[in-house]
Order: sequence, then C-alpha cells, then structure tokens
Amino acid sequence: MSDATQDSGRFLSEGQLGRTRELLGQIPELSRWKLSRQLAREWEWYSPTGQLRDMAVRTALLKLEKLGQIVLPPPRCVSPNRMRRKQLHEVEHQCTAIEDTLSAVRPLQIREISEHKNDKALFEWLLHRYHYLGYRSAVGMNLKFLVRDREERPLACLLFSSAAWKCASRDEFIGWSPPIREQRINWITNNSRFLILPWVEIGCLASHLLSVVNRELREHWRKKYGQELYAVETFVERERFSGTCYRAANWQRVGQTRGRSRQDRWRQMQVPIKDVYVKSLDRKFRAYLSK
Repeated sequence: MSDATQDSGRFLSEGQLGRTRELLGQIPELSRWKLSRQLAREWEWYSPTGQLRDMAVRTALLKLEKLGQIVLPPPRCVSPNRMRRKQLHEVEHQCTAIEDTLSAVRPLQIREISEHKNDKALFEWLLHRYHYLGYRSAVGMNLKFLVRDREERPLACLLFSSAAWKCASRDEFIGWSPPIREQRINWITNNSRFLILPWVEIGCLASHLLSVVNRELREHWRKKYGQELYAVETFVERERFSGTCYRAANWQRVGQTRGRSRQDRWRQMQVPIKDVYVKSLDRKFRAYLSK
C-alpha cells in the first residue's frame, strides 16, 4: 500500500482493502458510519484507552475513495465529528501589557485543559487569533496547556499533537527504520504550537515553560491515552525564529526539513525550511523507540 492509505500510524493491508470492497458489494445500503464501525471492530482498531477508532478507519476509507480504489455510499448527513473545521468564536480576554520578571508573576498556573470547556475555548481562540500559523483543531492525540500568571492573566499556550509521519533527520537521530517508526510513531509527540501572547514581555518565560511542561507531559499522556511517551519534536521556521528558547530548555537540534509539506504528495510544493528539534523524556528513549 502507498503512504496515501496510511492513517494514524497504520497501513491498510490488501486483505483489509479486500474486506472493505466485499462489504460494500454485499451491503450497498450500508452507511459510512456503520461501515467504519464494523471494520474498526473487525480490525481491532482501538485506542489505548479502549475507544473504537472508527474515525481513523473513516479517514483511511476516504483516502481510498480519493485514489479511486473504492466507491463509498453517499454521505447521509453533514458529519458532526471533530475532523470538520469548526468555526471559532471570539473569547474575551485581557490584553493589558505585562512587562515583568519571571519571579514577579509566579506562581504560574499551567493547566492541561482538554476537559475544561471554558479554558479550551479561550486556548483555541488565542491560538487562532495570535499564532502566525493560526489554529482550527488539533491533529490526532493531543495535549493543550494554557498558562496564566498569579493574577489569572493569560500568558501562553502550548499544543502537543501527533508527530510528523516522516522526518529524515529525526528518524536518523532516533535510529528509526520505516517499519519500526510505523510501530512507535505514537510514542512521540509534536509541539505544533507555542505562543507567548504578543503583549507579554517576561524574560526567560518561554524556556521556563518548555522545561516545566516537558516534565509533566508523560504523566498527562498516560492519564489521557493510557500509553507511554518518550520524546517530543518541534519544527522551527528558521526565517522567523532562532530556536533560542528550545536550546535553552535543552532541546537538541538534529537537522532541518527539506522544504516540503506533509500534504505534498507529488513533491512539488515548496514550504519554508524548518529546523528540527527533539527533546527526550527518558534517558533510554532510543532503546524504547527503536528496539
């Protein structure tokens, strides 16, 4: 199978493709929802916490249809799931300039907000409004951290989401072959967004937050997903940023990207080159990730 039929660290085998075609032929009135759930159960696609991963199956089926390998039944309604790009609404927040020392604004309140509706709405709006890449939704497994100071004023947002499927310099640094990477990709995460709010000027805040949050990542990951986490990666657009805060927090620069996007199937899309940084969360991370 080609990479286009890979989703969430899995490939569809020829047998799985054949079974999909068999069901579509036997029960043409089967809805996309029922088809995805039946295949997920047959293939035993479950999350580490035991949830049926029918949406991962649905994503793979949509890719197969786009490639012309299957024809799905027409959608019966507009999907309400999280894969849709949702419309974000403005959330009121304080924008008064904060220029101070780190000690003056401590203790910081660093909260993982996945299960907190009010904090989640603010977190998403801040990233959408102030991060140069914007924000619509997180990719795959993720953790969201909202940082406030001692007076409850928002200071920063950190988002950790699914790791990049392929990255040559990262894979070489870890010691990954393609088959091992396929099995272990969910054991690392990507710091896909890091935002210090534009009116906040606090020396050493960025590197401090990276250090503190890195120490808490594994515990939050286990609690939310029931599995281990051994390393974190990030990609720093070198024409915009120097990566100083990552180096100060003991992240290691392991190389750079080739200027291609994960959506670039035909290798024609040129995007900004980014420096690749990796932070280990366990001193034996290579042994766990590559064995």
